[in-house]
Amino acid sequence: MSTARAGLGPLGRRLLLAFVLVAVSSVLVLTGAALIGVGRGIEVATQVDHEQAAAGAAAAAADAYQQAAGWDGADLSRTSAVAEAAGARLFVLDESGSSVGGGAGGGPLGLGKGMGPVGGQGVVNAPVLVNGASVGTVRLVFESAAGTRARDVAWSWIAVAAVVAILVAILASWVVTRLLTRPIKAITAATREFAAGDRQARAGVHGPGELGELARAFDSMADTVARSERDRRNLTADVAHELRTPLAALQAGLEELRDGLVEPSPQGLAGLHDQSLRLGRVVSDLAELAAVEAGGVSVQRAEVDLTQVARDELAARDSQLRTAGLVVGSRLDGPLLVRADSDRLHQAVGNLLANAARYCRPGDEVTVVVRTVDHHAVLDVVDTGPGIASDELPYVFDRLWRGRDAQRVAGSGIGLAVAREIVVAHGGTIEASSPEHLGTTITIRLPLSTGLAPA
Repeated sequence: MSTARAGLGPLGRRLLLAFVLVAVSSVLVLTGAALIGVGRGIEVATQVDHEQAAAGAAAAAADAYQQAAGWDGADLSRTSAVAEAAGARLFVLDESGSSVGGGAGGGPLGLGKGMGPVGGQGVVNAPVLVNGASVGTVRLVFESAAGTRARDVAWSWIAVAAVVAILVAILASWVVTRLLTRPIKAITAATREFAAGDRQARAGVHGPGELGELARAFDSMADTVARSERDRRNLTADVAHELRTPLAALQAGLEELRDGLVEPSPQGLAGLHDQSLRLGRVVSDLAELAAVEAGGVSVQRAEVDLTQVARDELAARDSQLRTAGLVVGSRLDGPLLVRADSDRLHQAVGNLLANAARYCRPGDEVTVVVRTVDHHAVLDVVDTGPGIASDELPYVFDRLWRGRDAQRVAGSGIGLAVAREIVVAHGGTIEASSPEHLGTTITIRLPLSTGLAPA
């Protein structure tokens, strides 16, 4: 099967080639080692067998020598039988090296003592010992065909095993390459489609290990980008709606004044001023969002009393909260000093109070609590409002998130996002909790200033 038709791609072909080369080289090395090892093993085993046969033949010759009291008349039939059973030609030499008998296949070879190859044969000598004295030598000459046949059989099986191993290695390499390249190809295709404008494109694969994590990370990133774009579109629509109403009111009021249809009056001018304030608030929210997205939040740290910040913001937002019909309370421990930017902390706490005024119902209670927990200064803004749905709670600090009340409540959806950026820039945390139908609690936790934590 060609790699092109297998759909592996350039990277897949390189991986497959690398895997195959490693597998084939490993099999070849192991096969070579097995061939050498088997050959040496057969040689050693054959040599041991030959030596044992020669020793047996020498013992039989010694018995024959003792029974005949010399080589003359010695019955070497049992010695010949031992040699024949071992598949060797027998030669019995006296002390002078002269042949005193021979086995089937020929006469004296005249090799003398020792051993060595003769015409591709194997020769093994064994001394004939009688009462501890050497009276001659038994020489067995073995054909090498038996060892060669054993080696051929062993080598043929090793060759078959090597071929099978190579085929299995190639198949395994192809499977592994497919597993590795499939997520990469899916991510590449999804990336191209996503870059071309298809915001629904996803990798949608479950690869092994880090590749699977990469595919899931890409899909998560794509979801985040798509949600961000959706939020931006919603923001554009919301801003257009927010701007359209005050602009229309301003335009109508100014046209009436210009055309002399109405006389200027404090009430009319106050209405126009309210509409301009509404426009200013929308523009201020957009500017704040742009600043946060452009370069994060810069802080100028100093010793700041978090309790005093909460007290100042309650005073500054008192009219807004009471206009919304809320009952305001506080439980402020202090002073609690933190290393922070005073203006930024005022902004964060002010955003939380403004958010409560916007979403709570008339008659609801808003309470600000400042306390210490585990050497941290903690500020809670607790309200008894309608609360936040559990499925929306994870997104309340996302930029532009407004939830299900977006059509009912005016706002741009960046107040809590900016508060989170400020708190994180100070090394703190911010959390939201909302038991169903029991209001909402926003909690800011900041490290106390070094050495100023309460005992």
